[in-house]
Amino acid sequence: MRTAQQAQNSRLYAVAITVGLIAYGVVHLLIAWISLQLAWGKSSEGADQQGALQELASKPFGGVLLWIVAVGLLALVIWKVLELVYGHLDTEKKVSSIGRGVVYLALSISAAKVAMGSSQSGRSQSSGMTAKLMQNGAGRVLVVIIGLVIIGVGVRQIYKAVTKKFTEDLTGGVSESTIMLGRVGYAAKGIAFIIVGGLFAYASIDYDPKKAGGLDAALRTIKDQPFGSVLLTLMALGIACFGVYCFVWSRNAKH
Repeated sequence: MRTAQQAQNSRLYAVAITVGLIAYGVVHLLIAWISLQLAWGKSSEGADQQGALQELASKPFGGVLLWIVAVGLLALVIWKVLELVYGHLDTEKKVSSIGRGVVYLALSISAAKVAMGSSQSGRSQSSGMTAKLMQNGAGRVLVVIIGLVIIGVGVRQIYKAVTKKFTEDLTGGVSESTIMLGRVGYAAKGIAFIIVGGLFAYASIDYDPKKAGGLDAALRTIKDQPFGSVLLTLMALGIACFGVYCFVWSRNAKH
């Protein structure tokens, strides 16, 4: 126990969290960039985490950068595990830490897979998973439950934006510009999650797994609405705000 607590207070541990949060921010900035291109018909890339990682892979030294992202995000998983074990968290914060840990782990694995040459899109993965689940009634119920859980996550993100609860993750004084970045970023992510959850639930009700999807499908749904390009541009800017917020978070993370 003492060794783990010493690791938690070490300089290396703090650096690992900083690198991880910067990596998380980079992923969101790439998603925002792809979303902007999608909004104005200049990109066929998936506007999701997988598409962002593929975009990063296409850059000079992309493979090296992807491994840095993968390791950095894995460090965030370790951060959340130690926080659960030694953080004396209440039930709400434990659930939040578990959820974040799962997200960081999934992104870390995705980055490693892309670095090793995997190119399967998030869209095809979610469609395939949903198709398997929808082969029977119990599976369709589970898909609806998954959709409702994702909607709940989205509502939680918006709640954090409205109440500024995300500032509990930061140490030291928090500037008004940081709060604004966080509020806009969490609100944009919340809206995206709610649309994703709605797509999952609707796919089950309509018995069509192709209508389910992740962030990419949600953003394309926004694009197909009246004034969709403008709405998607605003969403992209919101996601970019969250990416920039992650950089500020990396310097002031509470751990």
